[in-house]
Amino acid sequence: MNAPSPALVAPRPERLRLVGQRRQTLAVMHQRLMFGMLVYGGIVAIIALRILYLAAFGDHAGRKEGLTALIPDRGDIVDRDGEPLARTIDAWTIAIHPSKVIGDKLALARSLARLMPEKTEDQYFQLLTSGKPFFYLRRRASPALVEAVNALGDPGLAIQREPDRLYPQTSLAAHVIGFTDIDGHGAAGVERAFDAYLSDPKTRGQPLTLSISSRIQQALEHELGDAMAEFSAIGAAGVVMDVHTGEVLAMTSMPTINPNAPGQGTPEAHFNRATLGVFELGSTFKPFTVAMAMDAGVIKSVGQIYNCPNVLPVYGHVVHDTHPFGRSCSVAEIMMESSNIGTAQIADQIGKERQRAFLKKMGFMDRVEIELKERGRALTPGNRWGPFETMTIGFGQGIAVAPLQLAMGYATLFDNGVYHPPTILKRGPSNPLPAGRRVFSEETSYKMRSLLRLVVMKGTGKKADAPGYRIGGKTGTAQKLINGHYSQTINITSFAGVFPMDDPKYVIVVMLDEPKATKDTYGFTTAGWNVAPVVSRTVSRIAPMLGVQPNMTREPNMGEVLPFVHETKE
Repeated sequence: MNAPSPALVAPRPERLRLVGQRRQTLAVMHQRLMFGMLVYGGIVAIIALRILYLAAFGDHAGRKEGLTALIPDRGDIVDRDGEPLARTIDAWTIAIHPSKVIGDKLALARSLARLMPEKTEDQYFQLLTSGKPFFYLRRRASPALVEAVNALGDPGLAIQREPDRLYPQTSLAAHVIGFTDIDGHGAAGVERAFDAYLSDPKTRGQPLTLSISSRIQQALEHELGDAMAEFSAIGAAGVVMDVHTGEVLAMTSMPTINPNAPGQGTPEAHFNRATLGVFELGSTFKPFTVAMAMDAGVIKSVGQIYNCPNVLPVYGHVVHDTHPFGRSCSVAEIMMESSNIGTAQIADQIGKERQRAFLKKMGFMDRVEIELKERGRALTPGNRWGPFETMTIGFGQGIAVAPLQLAMGYATLFDNGVYHPPTILKRGPSNPLPAGRRVFSEETSYKMRSLLRLVVMKGTGKKADAPGYRIGGKTGTAQKLINGHYSQTINITSFAGVFPMDDPKYVIVVMLDEPKATKDTYGFTTAGWNVAPVVSRTVSRIAPMLGVQPNMTREPNMGEVLPFVHETKE
């Protein structure tokens, strides 16, 4: 093999020098590359830190973004089974800055009226030329509308995302849940009562669990709404409550609203008849009078006899009965046939002071005890509370209470006589059952079971019966007080009941305001014809949901009352 040409091979020292230069060059390039990567990494880190800072502390016009976006602006509200009743969603909002509009404002007004016809072209033009800096055009806008407005291309239009409160079950339990105002604060119902809890960053990640059951609520609203329509009533209210815990399982007021659009509801629809409205609820008060008399020792036995003439002149007034006995009658018959005359005499024996004391212990002299802010106060005769007023209060005239208070009273009477405050929150570690206060004796509570079952089996509440569910209760038909006078033709009808009466577990109260007669009621507007059937249908639907099984053989001890019923009126 020939040796390399001397011209092509550098001397050894020269080769070493070239290798050293290449290494030095590579080292410099490596240093520059590392420096460049460090600079690049530093820039990325600065940008990332800036983004994180803005996400956590930046001004977003009141909106919560970035790191806190996983926590809703307002806590969810759920029913006792976890079904959502209110939640916060991220919705589209369309707004406009009139000063930033660069196109033809009249043409823009015409386009906005076409896309959002809730305002006319003239109204939109007035907004655009008003000189004001900002207007909301549509909140909770649909994606299609957002796309169409965005296509208008005017920089004065502002389209953004913002938190919005959604009520997925629309009007269900609307007066219980309530709604929020335009700024996201609670304006009514639970939203208002628990505004601080729902908006507190420490708690809003946890839903607020109500005692309401959506299934029971739906059944109550459906049946009561049908009755309101059938009898052309101007309003209605209903409550279902757990006797032993005071939990409100369903509560409604009609007419109602859609909390997703509360501004569309009338003032009448916003009014909560179940807790804020107070009404004379008539004969549904009579069981309280009889129970008071039992505890006071006035009534020794349900067979105790009273004189029940066709009319009762007393204290310068006359007391009437719808179906007068015209003879002596027992306490059992007085309750069964809802005798004003008999109950008035019992109340007279109790006397004003004892009557007031019992009503006070039952919570009927104060505001409704519930977490909601919409709470009414019972109306009583006040300084005019004399002997005759004591008698009329005994049969439910001259005292006005909220339907929830009436339900609370029945729960007290049949929870062995112990009062527990009602609650709209599910009982549990965060809402334990408080110690109750005794109002009636256990013996009186027990005796009242058969009396109220008698009313449904043989008396004025027959149409409230639901086979197998042992409903007991009392009808109430009260003349409505209009301009200081009792109307002879306009009524408020109600029914307060308990089931199953042999082992009381649940209270149901329903009320219709100004029901009208129909051909099926033969011209009558009394409770036995219009609200009693609502109770029957509602209990038949909700009892299986509550674990109450129909049983045709179980009953309270009716042998305690039936021997004292000498005549059953049809």
